[in-house]
Amino acid sequence: MSLKRALLATALVSAPLLASIGTASAQPVTGLYIGAGAGANWINNPSKFDLSGDTLPGNFGLAPNTTINNAGKANFNVGWTGVVSLGWGFGNGVRAEIEGNYRNNEVDSIRGFGLAPVSRVGGFQTTYGVMANVFYDFDLANFGLGQSIVQPYIGIGAGYAWTDWKNIRGVGTGNRVISADGDDGQFAFQGIVGAAVPLTWVGVTGLSLTAEYRFFGTLQPELATTVSTATGARLQSGKIEADNYNHSVMLGLRYALFQPPPAPPPVVAAPPQAAQAPAPARTYLVFFDWDRADLTTRAREIISEAAQNSRRVQATRIEVAGHADRSGTPQYNQRLSQRRADAVAAELVAQGVSRNDISVTAFGESRPLVPTADGVREPQNRRVEIVLR
Repeated sequence: MSLKRALLATALVSAPLLASIGTASAQPVTGLYIGAGAGANWINNPSKFDLSGDTLPGNFGLAPNTTINNAGKANFNVGWTGVVSLGWGFGNGVRAEIEGNYRNNEVDSIRGFGLAPVSRVGGFQTTYGVMANVFYDFDLANFGLGQSIVQPYIGIGAGYAWTDWKNIRGVGTGNRVISADGDDGQFAFQGIVGAAVPLTWVGVTGLSLTAEYRFFGTLQPELATTVSTATGARLQSGKIEADNYNHSVMLGLRYALFQPPPAPPPVVAAPPQAAQAPAPARTYLVFFDWDRADLTTRAREIISEAAQNSRRVQATRIEVAGHADRSGTPQYNQRLSQRRADAVAAELVAQGVSRNDISVTAFGESRPLVPTADGVREPQNRRVEIVLR
C-alpha cells in the first residue's frame, strides 16, 4: 500500500462526511475535550541500525569507543496507528492535551550485518507511548476569509515511547539467522498539522471530525539482537541502536464536553407592515465571541448595514447598548460590555455616522436576552444592540 493510495483513500472516506456537514461554522474549543483517531503509519524506510562499542562495550565483538554506523537497514510495510487524548481548550485557539498512542508495522526486508542476502524475513515493530501536546487552532475569519466550516491547526508534542521488536528475524548467507526481541524506552517528539470540521448537523454541539498528518520520532532505542547458526548456536549478540521515525495519516473524532452553542447570526427587526403606521425603531444585533470585544467580519457587515439605513431613514438618534453573559463577575462584565459598545460605535463612525448622533450605554449582565444562571456562557447575551430612532 503506497502513501499516495492511502492519502487517496483518506480523501474518499472523508468526502461524503464533509459534503453533508452543511454551513456550521468552526468555533474555538472551550473547556474539557476528548479525542480519538486511527489511520495508516509508515516507518521512514530504510530504518538504519548502528553498532557501538562506546556505550555498549563488547557489543557484537566491538572494542570500546568503536562505532559502526549504518551496519544494517530494514524496510517496513505500511502499518496502522491509533491515538486517544484528553485535553483542555482555552477558548482562544490554544489547546493542551495528554495523548496515548500506538503504532504497529511488519518488517519487509533486512540488509547488512554481513548476511546479504537475507531471506525469510518476518516480525513486527510496535511503538507505544504517552505525549503532552500543545495546539493552536486558526480562525480563518482573522485572515479576511470569512466564517468557515474548516478549522486548520498545528501542534507539537513531547513525551516518552517504548519501541518493541517482536520476533524480528531473517536468514542470511551460510544459513546464519539474525533475530531480535525486546523493547526499550526513549524520549519521543512529534509535529502535527490537521483540520477539524464541526459535526453539529448530527445534533451534538462540540463534536468535530478531524484529519491529521503526524511526524513522530524517538531517540534511538537499544534493542537486543542475536546472530546464530541454523541449529541455534549463538555466534554474535548484543544490542543495536535503531532509527525510529514515523509518518501517520489519521481520521478521528473530537468532542468538547462543555462547548457553548454557536452564536446565532445577527438579525434585523422586521420592517413596518403598514405604510400609514409610524415607522418603528429598527434594531440590529451584533454578537461577540466569549470574553472578546473585537468585531468579526459578519459583525462589520451588520454595522455597515445599520449605518447605511440610518442615512436612508434619516434617523435622529442611534442608540448603542453593550451587554455580556453571566460567566464573569458583574464588575468585569460591565467593563466588557462597555468595550463592546465602544467598538461598535467606533465602527459606525468609520462608516460615516456622526459621533454626535450616537449614544453609548453599557448594561453588563443586567439585561440578558436569554435568562441564565450565574456563570453560564450564553452566546446570545454577548451582544451589542443598535437601535435607529
